[in-house]
Amino acid sequence: MSPRHVVPGFSWHRPMGPREPAEEHRTATVLELFFDLCFVTAVAQAAAALEHEVTAGHTGHGVLGYALVFFAIWWAWMGFTWFASAYDTDDVPYRLLTLVQIAGALAVAAGARDALEHLDFTVITWGYVVMRLAGVAQWLRAAAGDPERRTTCLRYAAGILVVQLGWLGRLALPDDAGLWSFLVLAAAELAVPAWAERHAATTWHPHHIAERYGLFTLIVLGESITAAVATLRGLLDEHALGDLLPVGVGGLLTVFSLWWLYFLRTEPKRLGSLAAALRWGYGHYAVFASAAAVGAGFALAAEHAGHGEHSEAPDLTTAAVFTVPVAVYVLVVRLLQRDPEPPGLLDGLWGAGVLAVLAVTFAPSPVLATGLVLAALVVAVVAVTHRRARAAAVRGGA
Repeated sequence: MSPRHVVPGFSWHRPMGPREPAEEHRTATVLELFFDLCFVTAVAQAAAALEHEVTAGHTGHGVLGYALVFFAIWWAWMGFTWFASAYDTDDVPYRLLTLVQIAGALAVAAGARDALEHLDFTVITWGYVVMRLAGVAQWLRAAAGDPERRTTCLRYAAGILVVQLGWLGRLALPDDAGLWSFLVLAAAELAVPAWAERHAATTWHPHHIAERYGLFTLIVLGESITAAVATLRGLLDEHALGDLLPVGVGGLLTVFSLWWLYFLRTEPKRLGSLAAALRWGYGHYAVFASAAAVGAGFALAAEHAGHGEHSEAPDLTTAAVFTVPVAVYVLVVRLLQRDPEPPGLLDGLWGAGVLAVLAVTFAPSPVLATGLVLAALVVAVVAVTHRRARAAAVRGGA
């Protein structure tokens, strides 16, 4: 069966055949946008719990819990996004199963704080399993509607189902087995797509995937600003604007620059193969997790500026919770965007920016310094890129 073009519009039921990977004007649907907005609730809860743990002086514990919780959020989002790119039918069963996945995401959000503070993954595990089992049902529908990729779809369904049994079994393990069992099961989750797609690749749409990742990055960055502004607003009732201005200006410059750097390159040509797609998709764990952590660090820095005497976190730790995620974000975005070519001037600029952000961890006003560093990086990168584009145009016209 050849891939098909799906006419937009709601239907009671459609056969779940593959979408056309070269379909024109393929954009995110309103259901996908609703999915993202609900999913970002879990992101916000994880970031807020990270901030709480650092404020209480449990930085290492909080960072570990955050990394584990964010894996569940990110991987469930990934599973839905890539499946929808290949098999979105927008019929009643598809919508209902997607709403079940959203309900699971809200359960993950509800359990995020317990997972971070106490490493109690009971609620978050059940929410995650609900999401993934709804995904199994979708893959079984796809197997029935796409004979050419039936084996691929059944591999996805079987692999996901087996791993979910593992997650439920993990709840019965003793506490000292929690971390290693998590890592084993996470590795199994990551292995399922590579195993399934080896038989016959699903027909995901490169432009659609690039847009979906960009939109979720936008939403996470927006949530970061929202969380920080809420903290700043609460502090303004007790402090003069001048006390909080450096944090506010630096935080906004940082988030604006992170947005600009991500959207310097939006073309999906780097998604032309399975290996490239896996690198792109898996690499965004660091992009999403660091972007959300920037919001937590932004809010923590604002709270520290106003109520530093009530925080258990040292000044250096408070600064690092902001600067380190920023540096990780910038580094990973560059690695995902760069073309396969020898290192050059742009690599040097991005690398210098990462090192400068890490260095300002020790500055008197690290948030403001980070914002200024990133603003300078954006100006430099844009100038070099523009100069190269003009030079290429001149050569092309010669």
